[in-house]
Amino acid sequence: MNTERLNKYLEKLISYLNRKDVAIVVSVFLIIWTTLYLILFTPNYYTKDSPIQFDIHKGEPLSSIIDRLYDENIIPSKNNMYLAAYIYGAQNKLRAARFHIPNGLSYLDLIDLFTDGKADFLREVDLRDGLSVKWMAYVLKDKIFMDSTSFVNLSFDKQFVHSLGLKRNSFEGFLMPGKYEFYERSSAKEIIKILYNSFNKFMVDSLWEQTKKNGYSFEQIVTLASIVKGETNYKEEMPRIASVYLNRLRIGMKLQADPTIQYLQTNGWKRLLFEDLKIDSPYNTYLYAGLPPGPINNPGKTAILSVLYPEKTKYLYFVANGKGQHNFARTYNQHLNNVNKFRRWLIEQKRKEKQKAKQKS
Repeated sequence: MNTERLNKYLEKLISYLNRKDVAIVVSVFLIIWTTLYLILFTPNYYTKDSPIQFDIHKGEPLSSIIDRLYDENIIPSKNNMYLAAYIYGAQNKLRAARFHIPNGLSYLDLIDLFTDGKADFLREVDLRDGLSVKWMAYVLKDKIFMDSTSFVNLSFDKQFVHSLGLKRNSFEGFLMPGKYEFYERSSAKEIIKILYNSFNKFMVDSLWEQTKKNGYSFEQIVTLASIVKGETNYKEEMPRIASVYLNRLRIGMKLQADPTIQYLQTNGWKRLLFEDLKIDSPYNTYLYAGLPPGPINNPGKTAILSVLYPEKTKYLYFVANGKGQHNFARTYNQHLNNVNKFRRWLIEQKRKEKQKAKQKS
């Protein structure tokens, strides 16, 4: 209906009304308009510190959102919020995100914030098994713009670690890897709590019992799991590699685990040299017998389970086979044969690379 036609209808309507009727209609209209204006546009104030963080979850119905707004005293009336949402046509337009609600917003301002305002959205983050705290911080900064420095500092803050019930000096090893959904710009403290809670949920009573049966402390299990993860990405191999290290521990043999040397490298992973094996540190398992003081990364569920339920073998050695996995041996002579196989494979690979280079030239 265009404006011209609407004006004709109004003129026709007024022609049927006397002055008194017109005054009544106008008065009623003004009362309704004033009431709606006061309801929808008047600022609402809360007593908490501003702004209030408010998360709208995926698939959350309007009724739940309004209930929570009311319960947190952000709005004084549920009905008025419903009215604003329906007038705005926003029943299904509120975005799943994290909002920071300033004080003094009207109902329509609040709807506008939820539909078009600034927000922090959920992002999927894949934290790979075996990432150290520092690498986790790097990934989280890249994916959700988290403060990586704060994450690292808090992870090694003894007081904060103890406040969450872990009696260690850091969270290294106890932040569960996996796929998560985090809000952009989440605090480091929030993320650490989520990752550590995920670790605790994984460690059910049966796993605690198995830890006791194995004769090692909980921290030692996680420490060995971090070494196992550092050795391989093949989940099928992990119980066998765990058996090698457990066999060595039983006879007092040094672990001689390369991942513990990589952990000591200040500039990240590199091809290890003979001099690196001489670094004087309790994490150097070439110099010091037994397990290092703590985990060297954050192992995933498979690595932890591989240590709790290892293969039963008599293997004491393993070496890469050139195909991403390893060859295992019971004796040192068998191990030397496997080492020679690997060296021959390396020589063959270099020969093939040279041939390809010649063909290209």
